Amino acid sequence: MSKIAVLIPCYNEAKTIEKVVNDFKKELPKADIYVYDNNSTDNTAEIAEKAGAIVKHEYMQGKGNVIRRMFREIDADCYLMADGDDTYPAEHAKAMCDLILEGKAEMVVGDRLSSTYFVENKRMFHNFGNVLVRFLVNFTFKSNVRDIMTGYRAFSRMFVKSFPVISGGFEIETEMTIHALDKKMKLENVLIDYRDRPEGSVSKLNTVSDGIKVLKTIATLFKQYKPFVFFSILSLISLLIGVGFFIPSLIGYLNTGLVEKFPSLIAASFFGIVAINLFIGGLILESIARKDRQNFELHLINLENNK
Repeated sequence: MSKIAVLIPCYNEAKTIEKVVNDFKKELPKADIYVYDNNSTDNTAEIAEKAGAIVKHEYMQGKGNVIRRMFREIDADCYLMADGDDTYPAEHAKAMCDLILEGKAEMVVGDRLSSTYFVENKRMFHNFGNVLVRFLVNFTFKSNVRDIMTGYRAFSRMFVKSFPVISGGFEIETEMTIHALDKKMKLENVLIDYRDRPEGSVSKLNTVSDGIKVLKTIATLFKQYKPFVFFSILSLISLLIGVGFFIPSLIGYLNTGLVEKFPSLIAASFFGIVAINLFIGGLILESIARKDRQNFELHLINLENNK
């Protein structure tokens, strides 16, 4: 029988963790439920253990660090990840896991944004940030992922054991999504209900600082996964700046036969050289990225053969 592992990263969720564990035990009675405590200062770990969860600890702070340890330590056929704050109803768990176990997806995304998120979530900038990140990722990678930053996801063993976790914090969900899109892994969206945190439960997400980290992650991964496009854009910008400096020198030369604005000509030459170097650099890095994709496919074949 296929093994399902429910992964719940936690930091100070004593108010809700018992209900979350019990809800997933009810929906997935044969699953192993893991709660990874991330230096909680309340009794989250004790409550989770009493509720029947397998409790482990990650002492390096940050959600990404917790997920890195989870993915390394746990073996299963299907992994279901949810938060410990009781914002994601367990009723959707079976449908998400079935898509993985039936081989229909490598990652299933719990889509909050198409259902109750904007009604339940009263934090305006969180709403704006989710929409902005969704637009940027889907536009950049030509995809249709409905919720980029949701913490409710299901994964295949292939995804978990081949995903190199780089991020340490809340930007991890964006990194997961972009990795799957770049490596052409099958994604499915499952519409889920979202409910806001109960009174007394406090979000650990900082709208400004964590939002900036997410945007930086998108830019970094865009450069890493699509280097030719990234550096071509920079090359074009440099070229346009160079043309802007060159035009006054050209007009002066056409009118007088002399180069009257020699510093502008030097600046134009500088930006032209930068543009050429950026374009060539993009070509080289694109070849490296293509080779990396080929090596990744060979890695997936080895994973399949070593099951």
